Amino acid sequence: MSGFTNERFPKSALFAAGALITMSIITVGSIRAGLLPAPETAPQSRERRQVAVVATREFRFEDREDGALLVTDVATDRLAFVFPAGSNTGFIRGVMRGLMRERRLNEVDERSGAVTVTQWADGALTLRDGETGRIIELGSFGQTNRAAFAQLLVPYQPGGPGTPEQPIVAAAPEAATTAPFFGGAG
Repeated sequence: MSGFTNERFPKSALFAAGALITMSIITVGSIRAGLLPAPETAPQSRERRQVAVVATREFRFEDREDGALLVTDVATDRLAFVFPAGSNTGFIRGVMRGLMRERRLNEVDERSGAVTVTQWADGALTLRDGETGRIIELGSFGQTNRAAFAQLLVPYQPGGPGTPEQPIVAAAPEAATTAPFFGGAG
């Protein structure tokens, strides 16, 4: 038999855990009730620090029947980007799907309104849905995912050409080869 049958869990550890949980509940409740100030959000921080906008543009996103993703510049009402079916647009599609879901929950027409992509002087990149007021800090999803939206602002950067005359078509994914997985000849 084990020699641990007479040992007890230290009560001080239970009291400490209970105190920590109680303090957490009191703190969160106080913030929700307005007794304590809420932590500053990234948009509030940029406003307080008066961070300048480097580039901003409103876009509408839609899927084409062949699976391509179309991005329209709202200011000119011209197609600005085309991402062919299978191109690396999973993050953009996922974010837009989440925004459309939020619009449905807020009983806002999913197809109405555009989203604003903004590049800030401090390096931040945000996406704002004007219909719901939702702001997404794109940098929090990692550099690769941030770059998916950052590429949309390249023509609109200071000194850039502006809205393209013809839509920018992303490189199509390479066609799958018939070679076996390990590259052997068979």
